[in-house]
Amino acid sequence: MTKVFPAAERGHTQIGWLNARHSFSFGEYFDRERMGFGDLRVINDDRVAPGGGFPTHPHRDMEIVTFVVSGRLAHRDSMGSEGSLGRFEVQAMTAGRGITHSEFNPSQEETTRLLQIWIFPREKSLEPKYDQRSFAHAAGAARLIASPDGEGDSLPIEQEARVYAVELKGGEEVRLDLRSGRRAWVQVVEGEPTVQGEALSEGDGIAMEDETEVVLSGSSPSLALVFDLR
Repeated sequence: MTKVFPAAERGHTQIGWLNARHSFSFGEYFDRERMGFGDLRVINDDRVAPGGGFPTHPHRDMEIVTFVVSGRLAHRDSMGSEGSLGRFEVQAMTAGRGITHSEFNPSQEETTRLLQIWIFPREKSLEPKYDQRSFAHAAGAARLIASPDGEGDSLPIEQEARVYAVELKGGEEVRLDLRSGRRAWVQVVEGEPTVQGEALSEGDGIAMEDETEVVLSGSSPSLALVFDLR
């Protein structure tokens, strides 16, 4: 069973330096039918203007994965972690019992685009932690970027969830098996891939339940994130 969530139906926040689209309820955007999907709670598609950013703010009891699509993103947090991420670089943060951090666009010329993802943790009040990694992508393959055990040099997260980045240059097909009882969400980041036989566009999402595999293909370049969830 699949259901498409068109990009145009996402929530929208515009506050000067930030232009954000929300696949699920977030901030002032509330839709009781869009409170998340399984353990996946938030997908925000953020565009941060040059020099703009999120000032220091708190989080707790959430796994936060940030995928940079374009531009650069600078990070600082209360654990002393600092980093700068570019395209195909990912950070994972366990907010646990409490952490504060800031994220901003260090460029004065280029807009930064990122997807910020929140996933419910396996339990509350965990020890906070932070890590970041650069992922080389091979066209026509699924790259595991986050997993509960850090499999394949992915970023470890505190939940039984796996996040894959799938880049298609055109003409390839990628298949990911789903175990019984699992569900999946695919978020189109760039391009116009076909997912489960559905022609999708940038910003679209598709939810899957009672499926045995996720199938992505495309005749032109595209990029998507695939979430394997409870």
